[in-house]
Amino acid sequence: MELLLDLLRSAVYGVIEGITEWLPISSTGHMILAEQVLKFSFDDAFMSMFRVVIQLGAILAVLVLYWKKLWPFCADNGRDSGFAKHLRWPVVRLWCKIVVACVPAAVLGFLLDDWLDAHLYNSVVVAIMLIVYGAAFILIERRPRVPATTKLNRITYKQALLVGAWQVLAMIPGTSRSGATIVGGLLCGMSRPCASQFTFFLAIPVMAGASGLKVVKYLAEGSVFTLAEVLALAVGCVVAFLVSMAAIRFLMNYVKKHTFTAFGWYRIALGVVVLGIWALQTYVLV
Repeated sequence: MELLLDLLRSAVYGVIEGITEWLPISSTGHMILAEQVLKFSFDDAFMSMFRVVIQLGAILAVLVLYWKKLWPFCADNGRDSGFAKHLRWPVVRLWCKIVVACVPAAVLGFLLDDWLDAHLYNSVVVAIMLIVYGAAFILIERRPRVPATTKLNRITYKQALLVGAWQVLAMIPGTSRSGATIVGGLLCGMSRPCASQFTFFLAIPVMAGASGLKVVKYLAEGSVFTLAEVLALAVGCVVAFLVSMAAIRFLMNYVKKHTFTAFGWYRIALGVVVLGIWALQTYVLV
């Protein structure tokens, strides 16, 4: 019975991950709220790893939806005309920019991962970052601007590096990786659809690397996966994949006609709720 309940909880987590990973509203903030209700039977070490590895399902959704834009090789035409002739160079250059954008977060993430979990993964930090970036979205969208970059192939290496620098800020829980990179993209002159798509693509190496690092650390500490834990991870990833497919399509259709202002107000409201729950638990229910 407990296993069934854990699988149901994993499915709920998958829904939360699939929605909040791509919409700029902070998956961590929603996870904190979910943890107030959903109590797994697994230990803290597994749950710390689970919250990150479940992102693999979300990554797969990006690969499926944008495979044609991400696959760098041409179809085999049956002629041996050299390796370079089989490459789609615009896609290769896009991947180079993705790598450039990922370098800051990859380096600092490797060095600070444990410290951030120990010192910043708490309700107060999450609530503050939800509110701060919510206000940032509102203020940015109120400023008149004409985006200079509307297509992925027009993104410069300088823009990619600047967005990567903003992605570093997403290491602070509550910031939202998609929220930070979209804000960075907008400030760099990208259009909303362009910034959103670039954010999706950045997630592939960043989230895959973070998931791999968590699994390695989990196993290095002597932990061993049980059948129940494997099933919970599988259910969470599959649900996250399915929900991510819908969430990504929704966001891309939404930003073609709307601003990010609504997401800004939602973040502020969520931040107030998280802060209220923390205050209630700290000063009232003691």
